[in-house]
Amino acid sequence: MGIWITLGILGVVVVVVFLMTVGIYNKLVVLKNRYLNGFSQIEVQLKRRHDLIPMLVETVKGYMKHERETLEAVIEARNQAVGLLKSASKLGGDSGAMSSLGNAEGALSSAMGGLFAVMEAYPDLKANEQMLALQEELTSTENKVAFSRQAYNDSVASYNSYRQSFPQVVVASMIGHAKDAGFIEFEDSVQIQIAPDVSIR
Repeated sequence: MGIWITLGILGVVVVVVFLMTVGIYNKLVVLKNRYLNGFSQIEVQLKRRHDLIPMLVETVKGYMKHERETLEAVIEARNQAVGLLKSASKLGGDSGAMSSLGNAEGALSSAMGGLFAVMEAYPDLKANEQMLALQEELTSTENKVAFSRQAYNDSVASYNSYRQSFPQVVVASMIGHAKDAGFIEFEDSVQIQIAPDVSIR
């Protein structure tokens, strides 16, 4: 009789542990899918940003014939950001990929800031209707990038906090969730909270 009670208790413990593991796994999957969805929103906005930059460069090229170095710096930074976005997209939350992407986007923002500073010297360019439309589109896109990045980072924080908590931390590595997801921080994490002013005065 005593052995049946022991087996019954052992069976209940196994069922409870199994159900707890299933619950932890399901919650980790839900939280991971949230941050992956958040990244896909960033990806959409960054692709839009990357698509606008060549149009911007083409628009200003005719006005800024002597600023070749500035334009090349923007295109080079844009191309590097495009490549790292593709890599980050494949790696789904990898800390190293997110860090590299953040650095590349920060460098692109810096190059764009240099371009807009040089554009101040070209009054005809500042009045160009196509240029004004591109500026408006870029400003809107930058705001969406900042919003999407914040939503993604909030989802990553939820995933990482849950994964690092007990008993999840014990179970997570056994069920394929061994690493924290990476945040996306641009070079100046305080400055990125403010959407850049891309207007020409």
